[in-house]
Amino acid sequence: MRKAREVLVIGGNRYFGKRLIARLLAAGDRVTVLNRGSSAAPPGVVHLVADRNDEKSLTAALGARTFDVVVDQVCYTPRQARIARRVFAGRTRRYVLTSTVEVYEYEDSVAPVRESDVDPLSVAVNLELPWDDPEFLENHYGEGKRQAEAVLAADPAFPYTAVRVAHVLGGDDDFTGRMAHYASRIRAGEPIAVPMVNHPATYIHVEEIADFLFWAVGQDFTGPVNAASHGLLTTEELCAEIAAHIPHGRTVFGRVEVGEVSPFAFTRAYGMDNSRATRLGFRFTHTRQWLPKAVAETLGKDGG
Repeated sequence: MRKAREVLVIGGNRYFGKRLIARLLAAGDRVTVLNRGSSAAPPGVVHLVADRNDEKSLTAALGARTFDVVVDQVCYTPRQARIARRVFAGRTRRYVLTSTVEVYEYEDSVAPVRESDVDPLSVAVNLELPWDDPEFLENHYGEGKRQAEAVLAADPAFPYTAVRVAHVLGGDDDFTGRMAHYASRIRAGEPIAVPMVNHPATYIHVEEIADFLFWAVGQDFTGPVNAASHGLLTTEELCAEIAAHIPHGRTVFGRVEVGEVSPFAFTRAYGMDNSRATRLGFRFTHTRQWLPKAVAETLGKDGG
């Protein structure tokens, strides 16, 4: 019988984070959830309240606790990563950072990008940037994650992995509104703005990324790892599936040379190579297996 693990999840009370917590509890793990207290923790967990941006607050909330694994769902900046590295050094056997495909924002390749295309050890860290400014952080989301990874990687004794998550789809609790944006325009027959050259991207279903993170908790590999379902999706393919769920929906694309484009419309290649995770033993599904289900979940059977 497998020994129960002590797992700390920082943030993660919604979307795939709450699904990860459910999987950990179902497996018999002892789960602690740490957040600012603005939302209740799910039943069955120990709930700690602290501001993860405040090292003294975080240290006080943790007390003498140690963990087998820490899953950090809400580390967005190098400042937060520096605090986490200091606080959790010696407290955990493994630290799992949920990172993002956005770390590849400066890479543009016809071939899917591999983990080695962004080596955290080669990323410059600037702690003086206005990381506390919400607008700056929103506009530099990928860079914040790049630099957070770099801070963790700088200490070779710190046992971290950075899960670079593809664009997540599915679930009736998708809070992003991105699929709803397409549905509203298709329903109204309004143009969907895409670049003149619109590249496909990698995606993953909300249940699959929860599965992946649960799997990663039990592994011992370190460094970055890409998490994406097999198969790229174009904006056109995504919209075709959405339109199939909307009676009398009409998809119209408007090609733009400059200006804002729709969500999931990309001016550059945005695909991730998932072969490292595959070699390590995770079995991904194909986007075509779950795309109809993802659209139905998010929009409802009548196109929401």
